[in-house]
Amino acid sequence: MFTGIVEELGEVVELTWKGQGARLGIRGPVVTADAAHGDSIAVNGVCLTVVENLGDTFTTEVMKESFDRSSLGGLAVGDRVNLERAVKVSDRLGGHIVQGHVDGVATITGRTPGDLWETVHFTLPRDLARYVVEKGSITVDGISLTVVEVGDASFSVSLIPTTLELTTLGRKGIGDAVNIEVDIVAKYVEKLVAPQTGALKGEQA
Repeated sequence: MFTGIVEELGEVVELTWKGQGARLGIRGPVVTADAAHGDSIAVNGVCLTVVENLGDTFTTEVMKESFDRSSLGGLAVGDRVNLERAVKVSDRLGGHIVQGHVDGVATITGRTPGDLWETVHFTLPRDLARYVVEKGSITVDGISLTVVEVGDASFSVSLIPTTLELTTLGRKGIGDAVNIEVDIVAKYVEKLVAPQTGALKGEQA
């Protein structure tokens, strides 16, 4: 479990393909400081398991499923990535509940600079639109953000200078892909009310 508060910008130092999967090596001295074999680290919002801790670098094995559902397949050696260690029960929940299970991939469609912030616009997969609401939470490349506006196939967020400086969203441009995870609470609410909604529809029919 994560909170969507990025701890540091890591760097991809190894990408070795093994069939449909890959071994990924990432330099990140903050997240590796106490990382052990089997620990979870979110890489651009994707929960990955530490295989080795090599000082300031950790390695992980990425399965085909992760590549199919995220933008990790587009990474190359030298790319920067957002890193966050799994949250401790005693930690503050600075963002929102993030699982590290990517729901889909979106694309940056525009950037509008402001005096104190920058608004970034994204596509939104239509099958995820029902889970995204104005002023609600969404995770973009592992970053917990607040939705400014949402449409049937788009949404936008506003980024303060700190977020632009300390995460990959300050470096990505129009057309770049990002990982999206919607608020898990919305999914549970949908599942809980679905039987009742169906029953009501049946009664009306």
